[in-house]
Amino acid sequence: MTRPPKKPKLAVWKFASCDGCQLSLLDCEDELLAIADGVAIAYFPEATRATLPGPYDISLVEGSITTPDDAERIHSIRRRSKRLVTIGACATAGGIQALRNFTRVEDLIRSVYARPEYIDTLSKSTPIGDHVFVDFELRGCPIDRFQLVEVLNALLNGRRPNIPHYSQCVECKRAGTVCVMVSRGIPCMGPVTHAGCGNLCPPLGRGCYGCFGPMELPNTAGLAGWLGKEGCSSEQLRGMFRTYNAAAAPFRRESEAHEQR
Repeated sequence: MTRPPKKPKLAVWKFASCDGCQLSLLDCEDELLAIADGVAIAYFPEATRATLPGPYDISLVEGSITTPDDAERIHSIRRRSKRLVTIGACATAGGIQALRNFTRVEDLIRSVYARPEYIDTLSKSTPIGDHVFVDFELRGCPIDRFQLVEVLNALLNGRRPNIPHYSQCVECKRAGTVCVMVSRGIPCMGPVTHAGCGNLCPPLGRGCYGCFGPMELPNTAGLAGWLGKEGCSSEQLRGMFRTYNAAAAPFRRESEAHEQR
């Protein structure tokens, strides 16, 4: 009797994060059932206590590296993973906690913890790609669940994920959304932000906050220059580039360009 082929093993790992990207996977509902039918969920504490030993065909990693233990653990995960995919702003760009990178973390520890001597942390919050090779990065804060399903489908079937690389402005134009910067003078990160959120904020009269991080080759200086002429101060510009993807190189460099102005 022929044994059925073994299912690929999927593991989901967490580092410093809010769990929102893992919840996006659980929110897939019907799609998750199809995924569960096609893979063996080997490690996913957010969903099940059952575990299977590695190696793993696909590892999804949420969260940034913030402690010495994190830095060691991600290397162990990489060695046991055939494909490693980082999911969300924390894993791809250090996350909101990367705001620590612009100050002295020792000062933060003393102001928050009664016994700071027990805190063992790194001076910076860094993305997974700063420590190990990453096969694919999925942006967002949180990620888009349909993009996650597309990435898993692509990797399981040996093809490249069909994920857009253009800016949020393209999504606005496709949806027929009137530009909030041009029509209402509202500061917006759309021209330099990776598409993928589904055009959430501009239709509601709000500028894009940059949740999906920098697009390919973003002209951050051009956007900052235009916003400066429209009345944005250096402090405002610095704050716009220091949110969910503050440590992403293009956003970090642009925010630092407005430090001393």
